[in-house]
Amino acid sequence: MSFGALAAPFSLSEAGDVNMLEVKANALEESFDAILQADRIAGLEERIDALDDAMKTQAERAAHALGRPPLDGAKGGEADPARTAFTEKYLRRGIEAGVELKSFSGATPGAGGYAVPREIDQMIEATLKAISPIRAVANVVRTGTAGYRKLVTTGGVVSGWASETGSRAETGTPTFQEIAPPSGELYANPAASQAMLDDAQFDVESWLANEIAREFARAEGAAFVSGNGTNKPKGFLAYATTNESDSVRAFGSLQYVASGASGGFAASNPQDKLIDLVQALNSAYRQGAVFVMNSATLARIRKFKTSDGAFLWQPSLAAGTPASLLGYPVIEAEDMPDIAADSLSVAFGNFAHGYVIAERSETSILRDPFTNKPFVNFYAVKRIGGAVANSDAIKLMKFAAS
Repeated sequence: MSFGALAAPFSLSEAGDVNMLEVKANALEESFDAILQADRIAGLEERIDALDDAMKTQAERAAHALGRPPLDGAKGGEADPARTAFTEKYLRRGIEAGVELKSFSGATPGAGGYAVPREIDQMIEATLKAISPIRAVANVVRTGTAGYRKLVTTGGVVSGWASETGSRAETGTPTFQEIAPPSGELYANPAASQAMLDDAQFDVESWLANEIAREFARAEGAAFVSGNGTNKPKGFLAYATTNESDSVRAFGSLQYVASGASGGFAASNPQDKLIDLVQALNSAYRQGAVFVMNSATLARIRKFKTSDGAFLWQPSLAAGTPASLLGYPVIEAEDMPDIAADSLSVAFGNFAHGYVIAERSETSILRDPFTNKPFVNFYAVKRIGGAVANSDAIKLMKFAAS
């Protein structure tokens, strides 16, 4: 065999094919190694995630067993972000970022004026109705500005009779009166130490709502009864009074019924004057009418008896139903004056028609940690007004002989 025959299987072209196969084999081996490496990394990540979850679960169980509170930044975050932003960031630490800006009532964003969240405002409203009785029975309207106006018609359409072919003269037309309730800014300025606010167990919202409600109820309750109308509502006792009936009395003045004696009730049949007071109110307003007096006056009236010995006062027999006097509910308002000479100590009327309260829909609050260190003041303000809307719907008892 020649040397060429032995060398034929190892030609140049065949050697190149072998090299190509080796390159492909090496590439396949590298790809296989890369796949194995990726699988190892993925498995490791899954094990790390599982371990992390297990550690979190164990930590939560341990914290629960020890009775520890949750972290400060996590309280209420998922349930109510708005409340968390307000109470935990703004009220506790004064952090302004992320707090929703609302009605300011003259305050600027840089000064820190923010509207109270709806939850707090509802608590204030509920407490005000419980403490301020006039608000509970009056007509309360929400306004966006201080320029609230109400129109009241005085006098009806005058009619006449005529024959079939007789002439028809022009009849009278109703006239309008404008009611503009005087208003002012009702404010409260409670304070708390920063150490108290930092206490994780301290309920900031409940404390703030109770303090503001107490101050607002005290001030507005007195204003709705006897306010003079200067930077505050005008109370119904601040209006002019006369013993003239509805048909002749000037618009805006209230009718009174004399008790029969100066500084007290008549010696005989004192209950008769209460009946006169009820009947002085137009029958259209008696549906929904109430008596308003303080507890001292009510104590005297509760002792009145009829000729057969029955008490005029009828206690409530069902929960949620007020006690009644002559069939009408009695509202105890401690801002009503005590019985004295010429005092207007008893009111009877339909306050939903007779008295209007105009207020802004939002209460704004300013957090002030600077002026009274180490205390933090919470300055809350609400613009509110009030006035008699219909003087025919409210009657008064004057403790005088006539």
